[in-house]
Amino acid sequence: GIGGAFQYGLQVSIINSPAEYIKDFIRETWLKRYGSSPTEELITLTWSFVVSIYSIGGLLGSLSAGYLSVRFGRKKAMLLANIPALLSAALMGLSRLCGSFEMIITGRLVSGVSGGLGLNINLMYAGECAPRKLRGLIAITGSTAIAIGKFVGFALGLREILGVDALWPVLMAANALPALVQLLTLPFFPDSPRYLLIDKKDKEGCI
Repeated sequence: GIGGAFQYGLQVSIINSPAEYIKDFIRETWLKRYGSSPTEELITLTWSFVVSIYSIGGLLGSLSAGYLSVRFGRKKAMLLANIPALLSAALMGLSRLCGSFEMIITGRLVSGVSGGLGLNINLMYAGECAPRKLRGLIAITGSTAIAIGKFVGFALGLREILGVDALWPVLMAANALPALVQLLTLPFFPDSPRYLLIDKKDKEGCI
């Protein structure tokens, strides 16, 4: 779940603590570009885009999850979901250096795609790989991973860790770490038996 449901929980909670720093960054960037301070309404509107566009990305990711999981298999689709996660981390992590708050908005959209994909395929993959006796237990690991992701997001956002003005880009790029962990570990996992049997017609591989 670290590259699936965990990513969703992390991105939902991680955006809360750097709110004021990102608003200040939007204000400073606007002033440098256009030579005038933006109105508070414009800053609020831009910040609203930063927060809410994650849901748009999540919708796009969720709608794509079914097709990708059949086209590439559950495991490969989970691995593919890490590509937008790493891209979003790069965009948001480098936004301050590049002086572009648009990179944060784009990064949030792309991370939403990753979250939507991961959340759906994670539950599908885990449920299909679980032994019959453990299927109910495995099903709740999705919500557990979301809760852990939210906790980690809040913890990283503390002022004692990454919740300070100098480190908010690092905080926003924190989703790269679970993506890298999954990219290194998931290739050693088996394919879903259901996928092998029903979609690939590989009875021997399924057994």
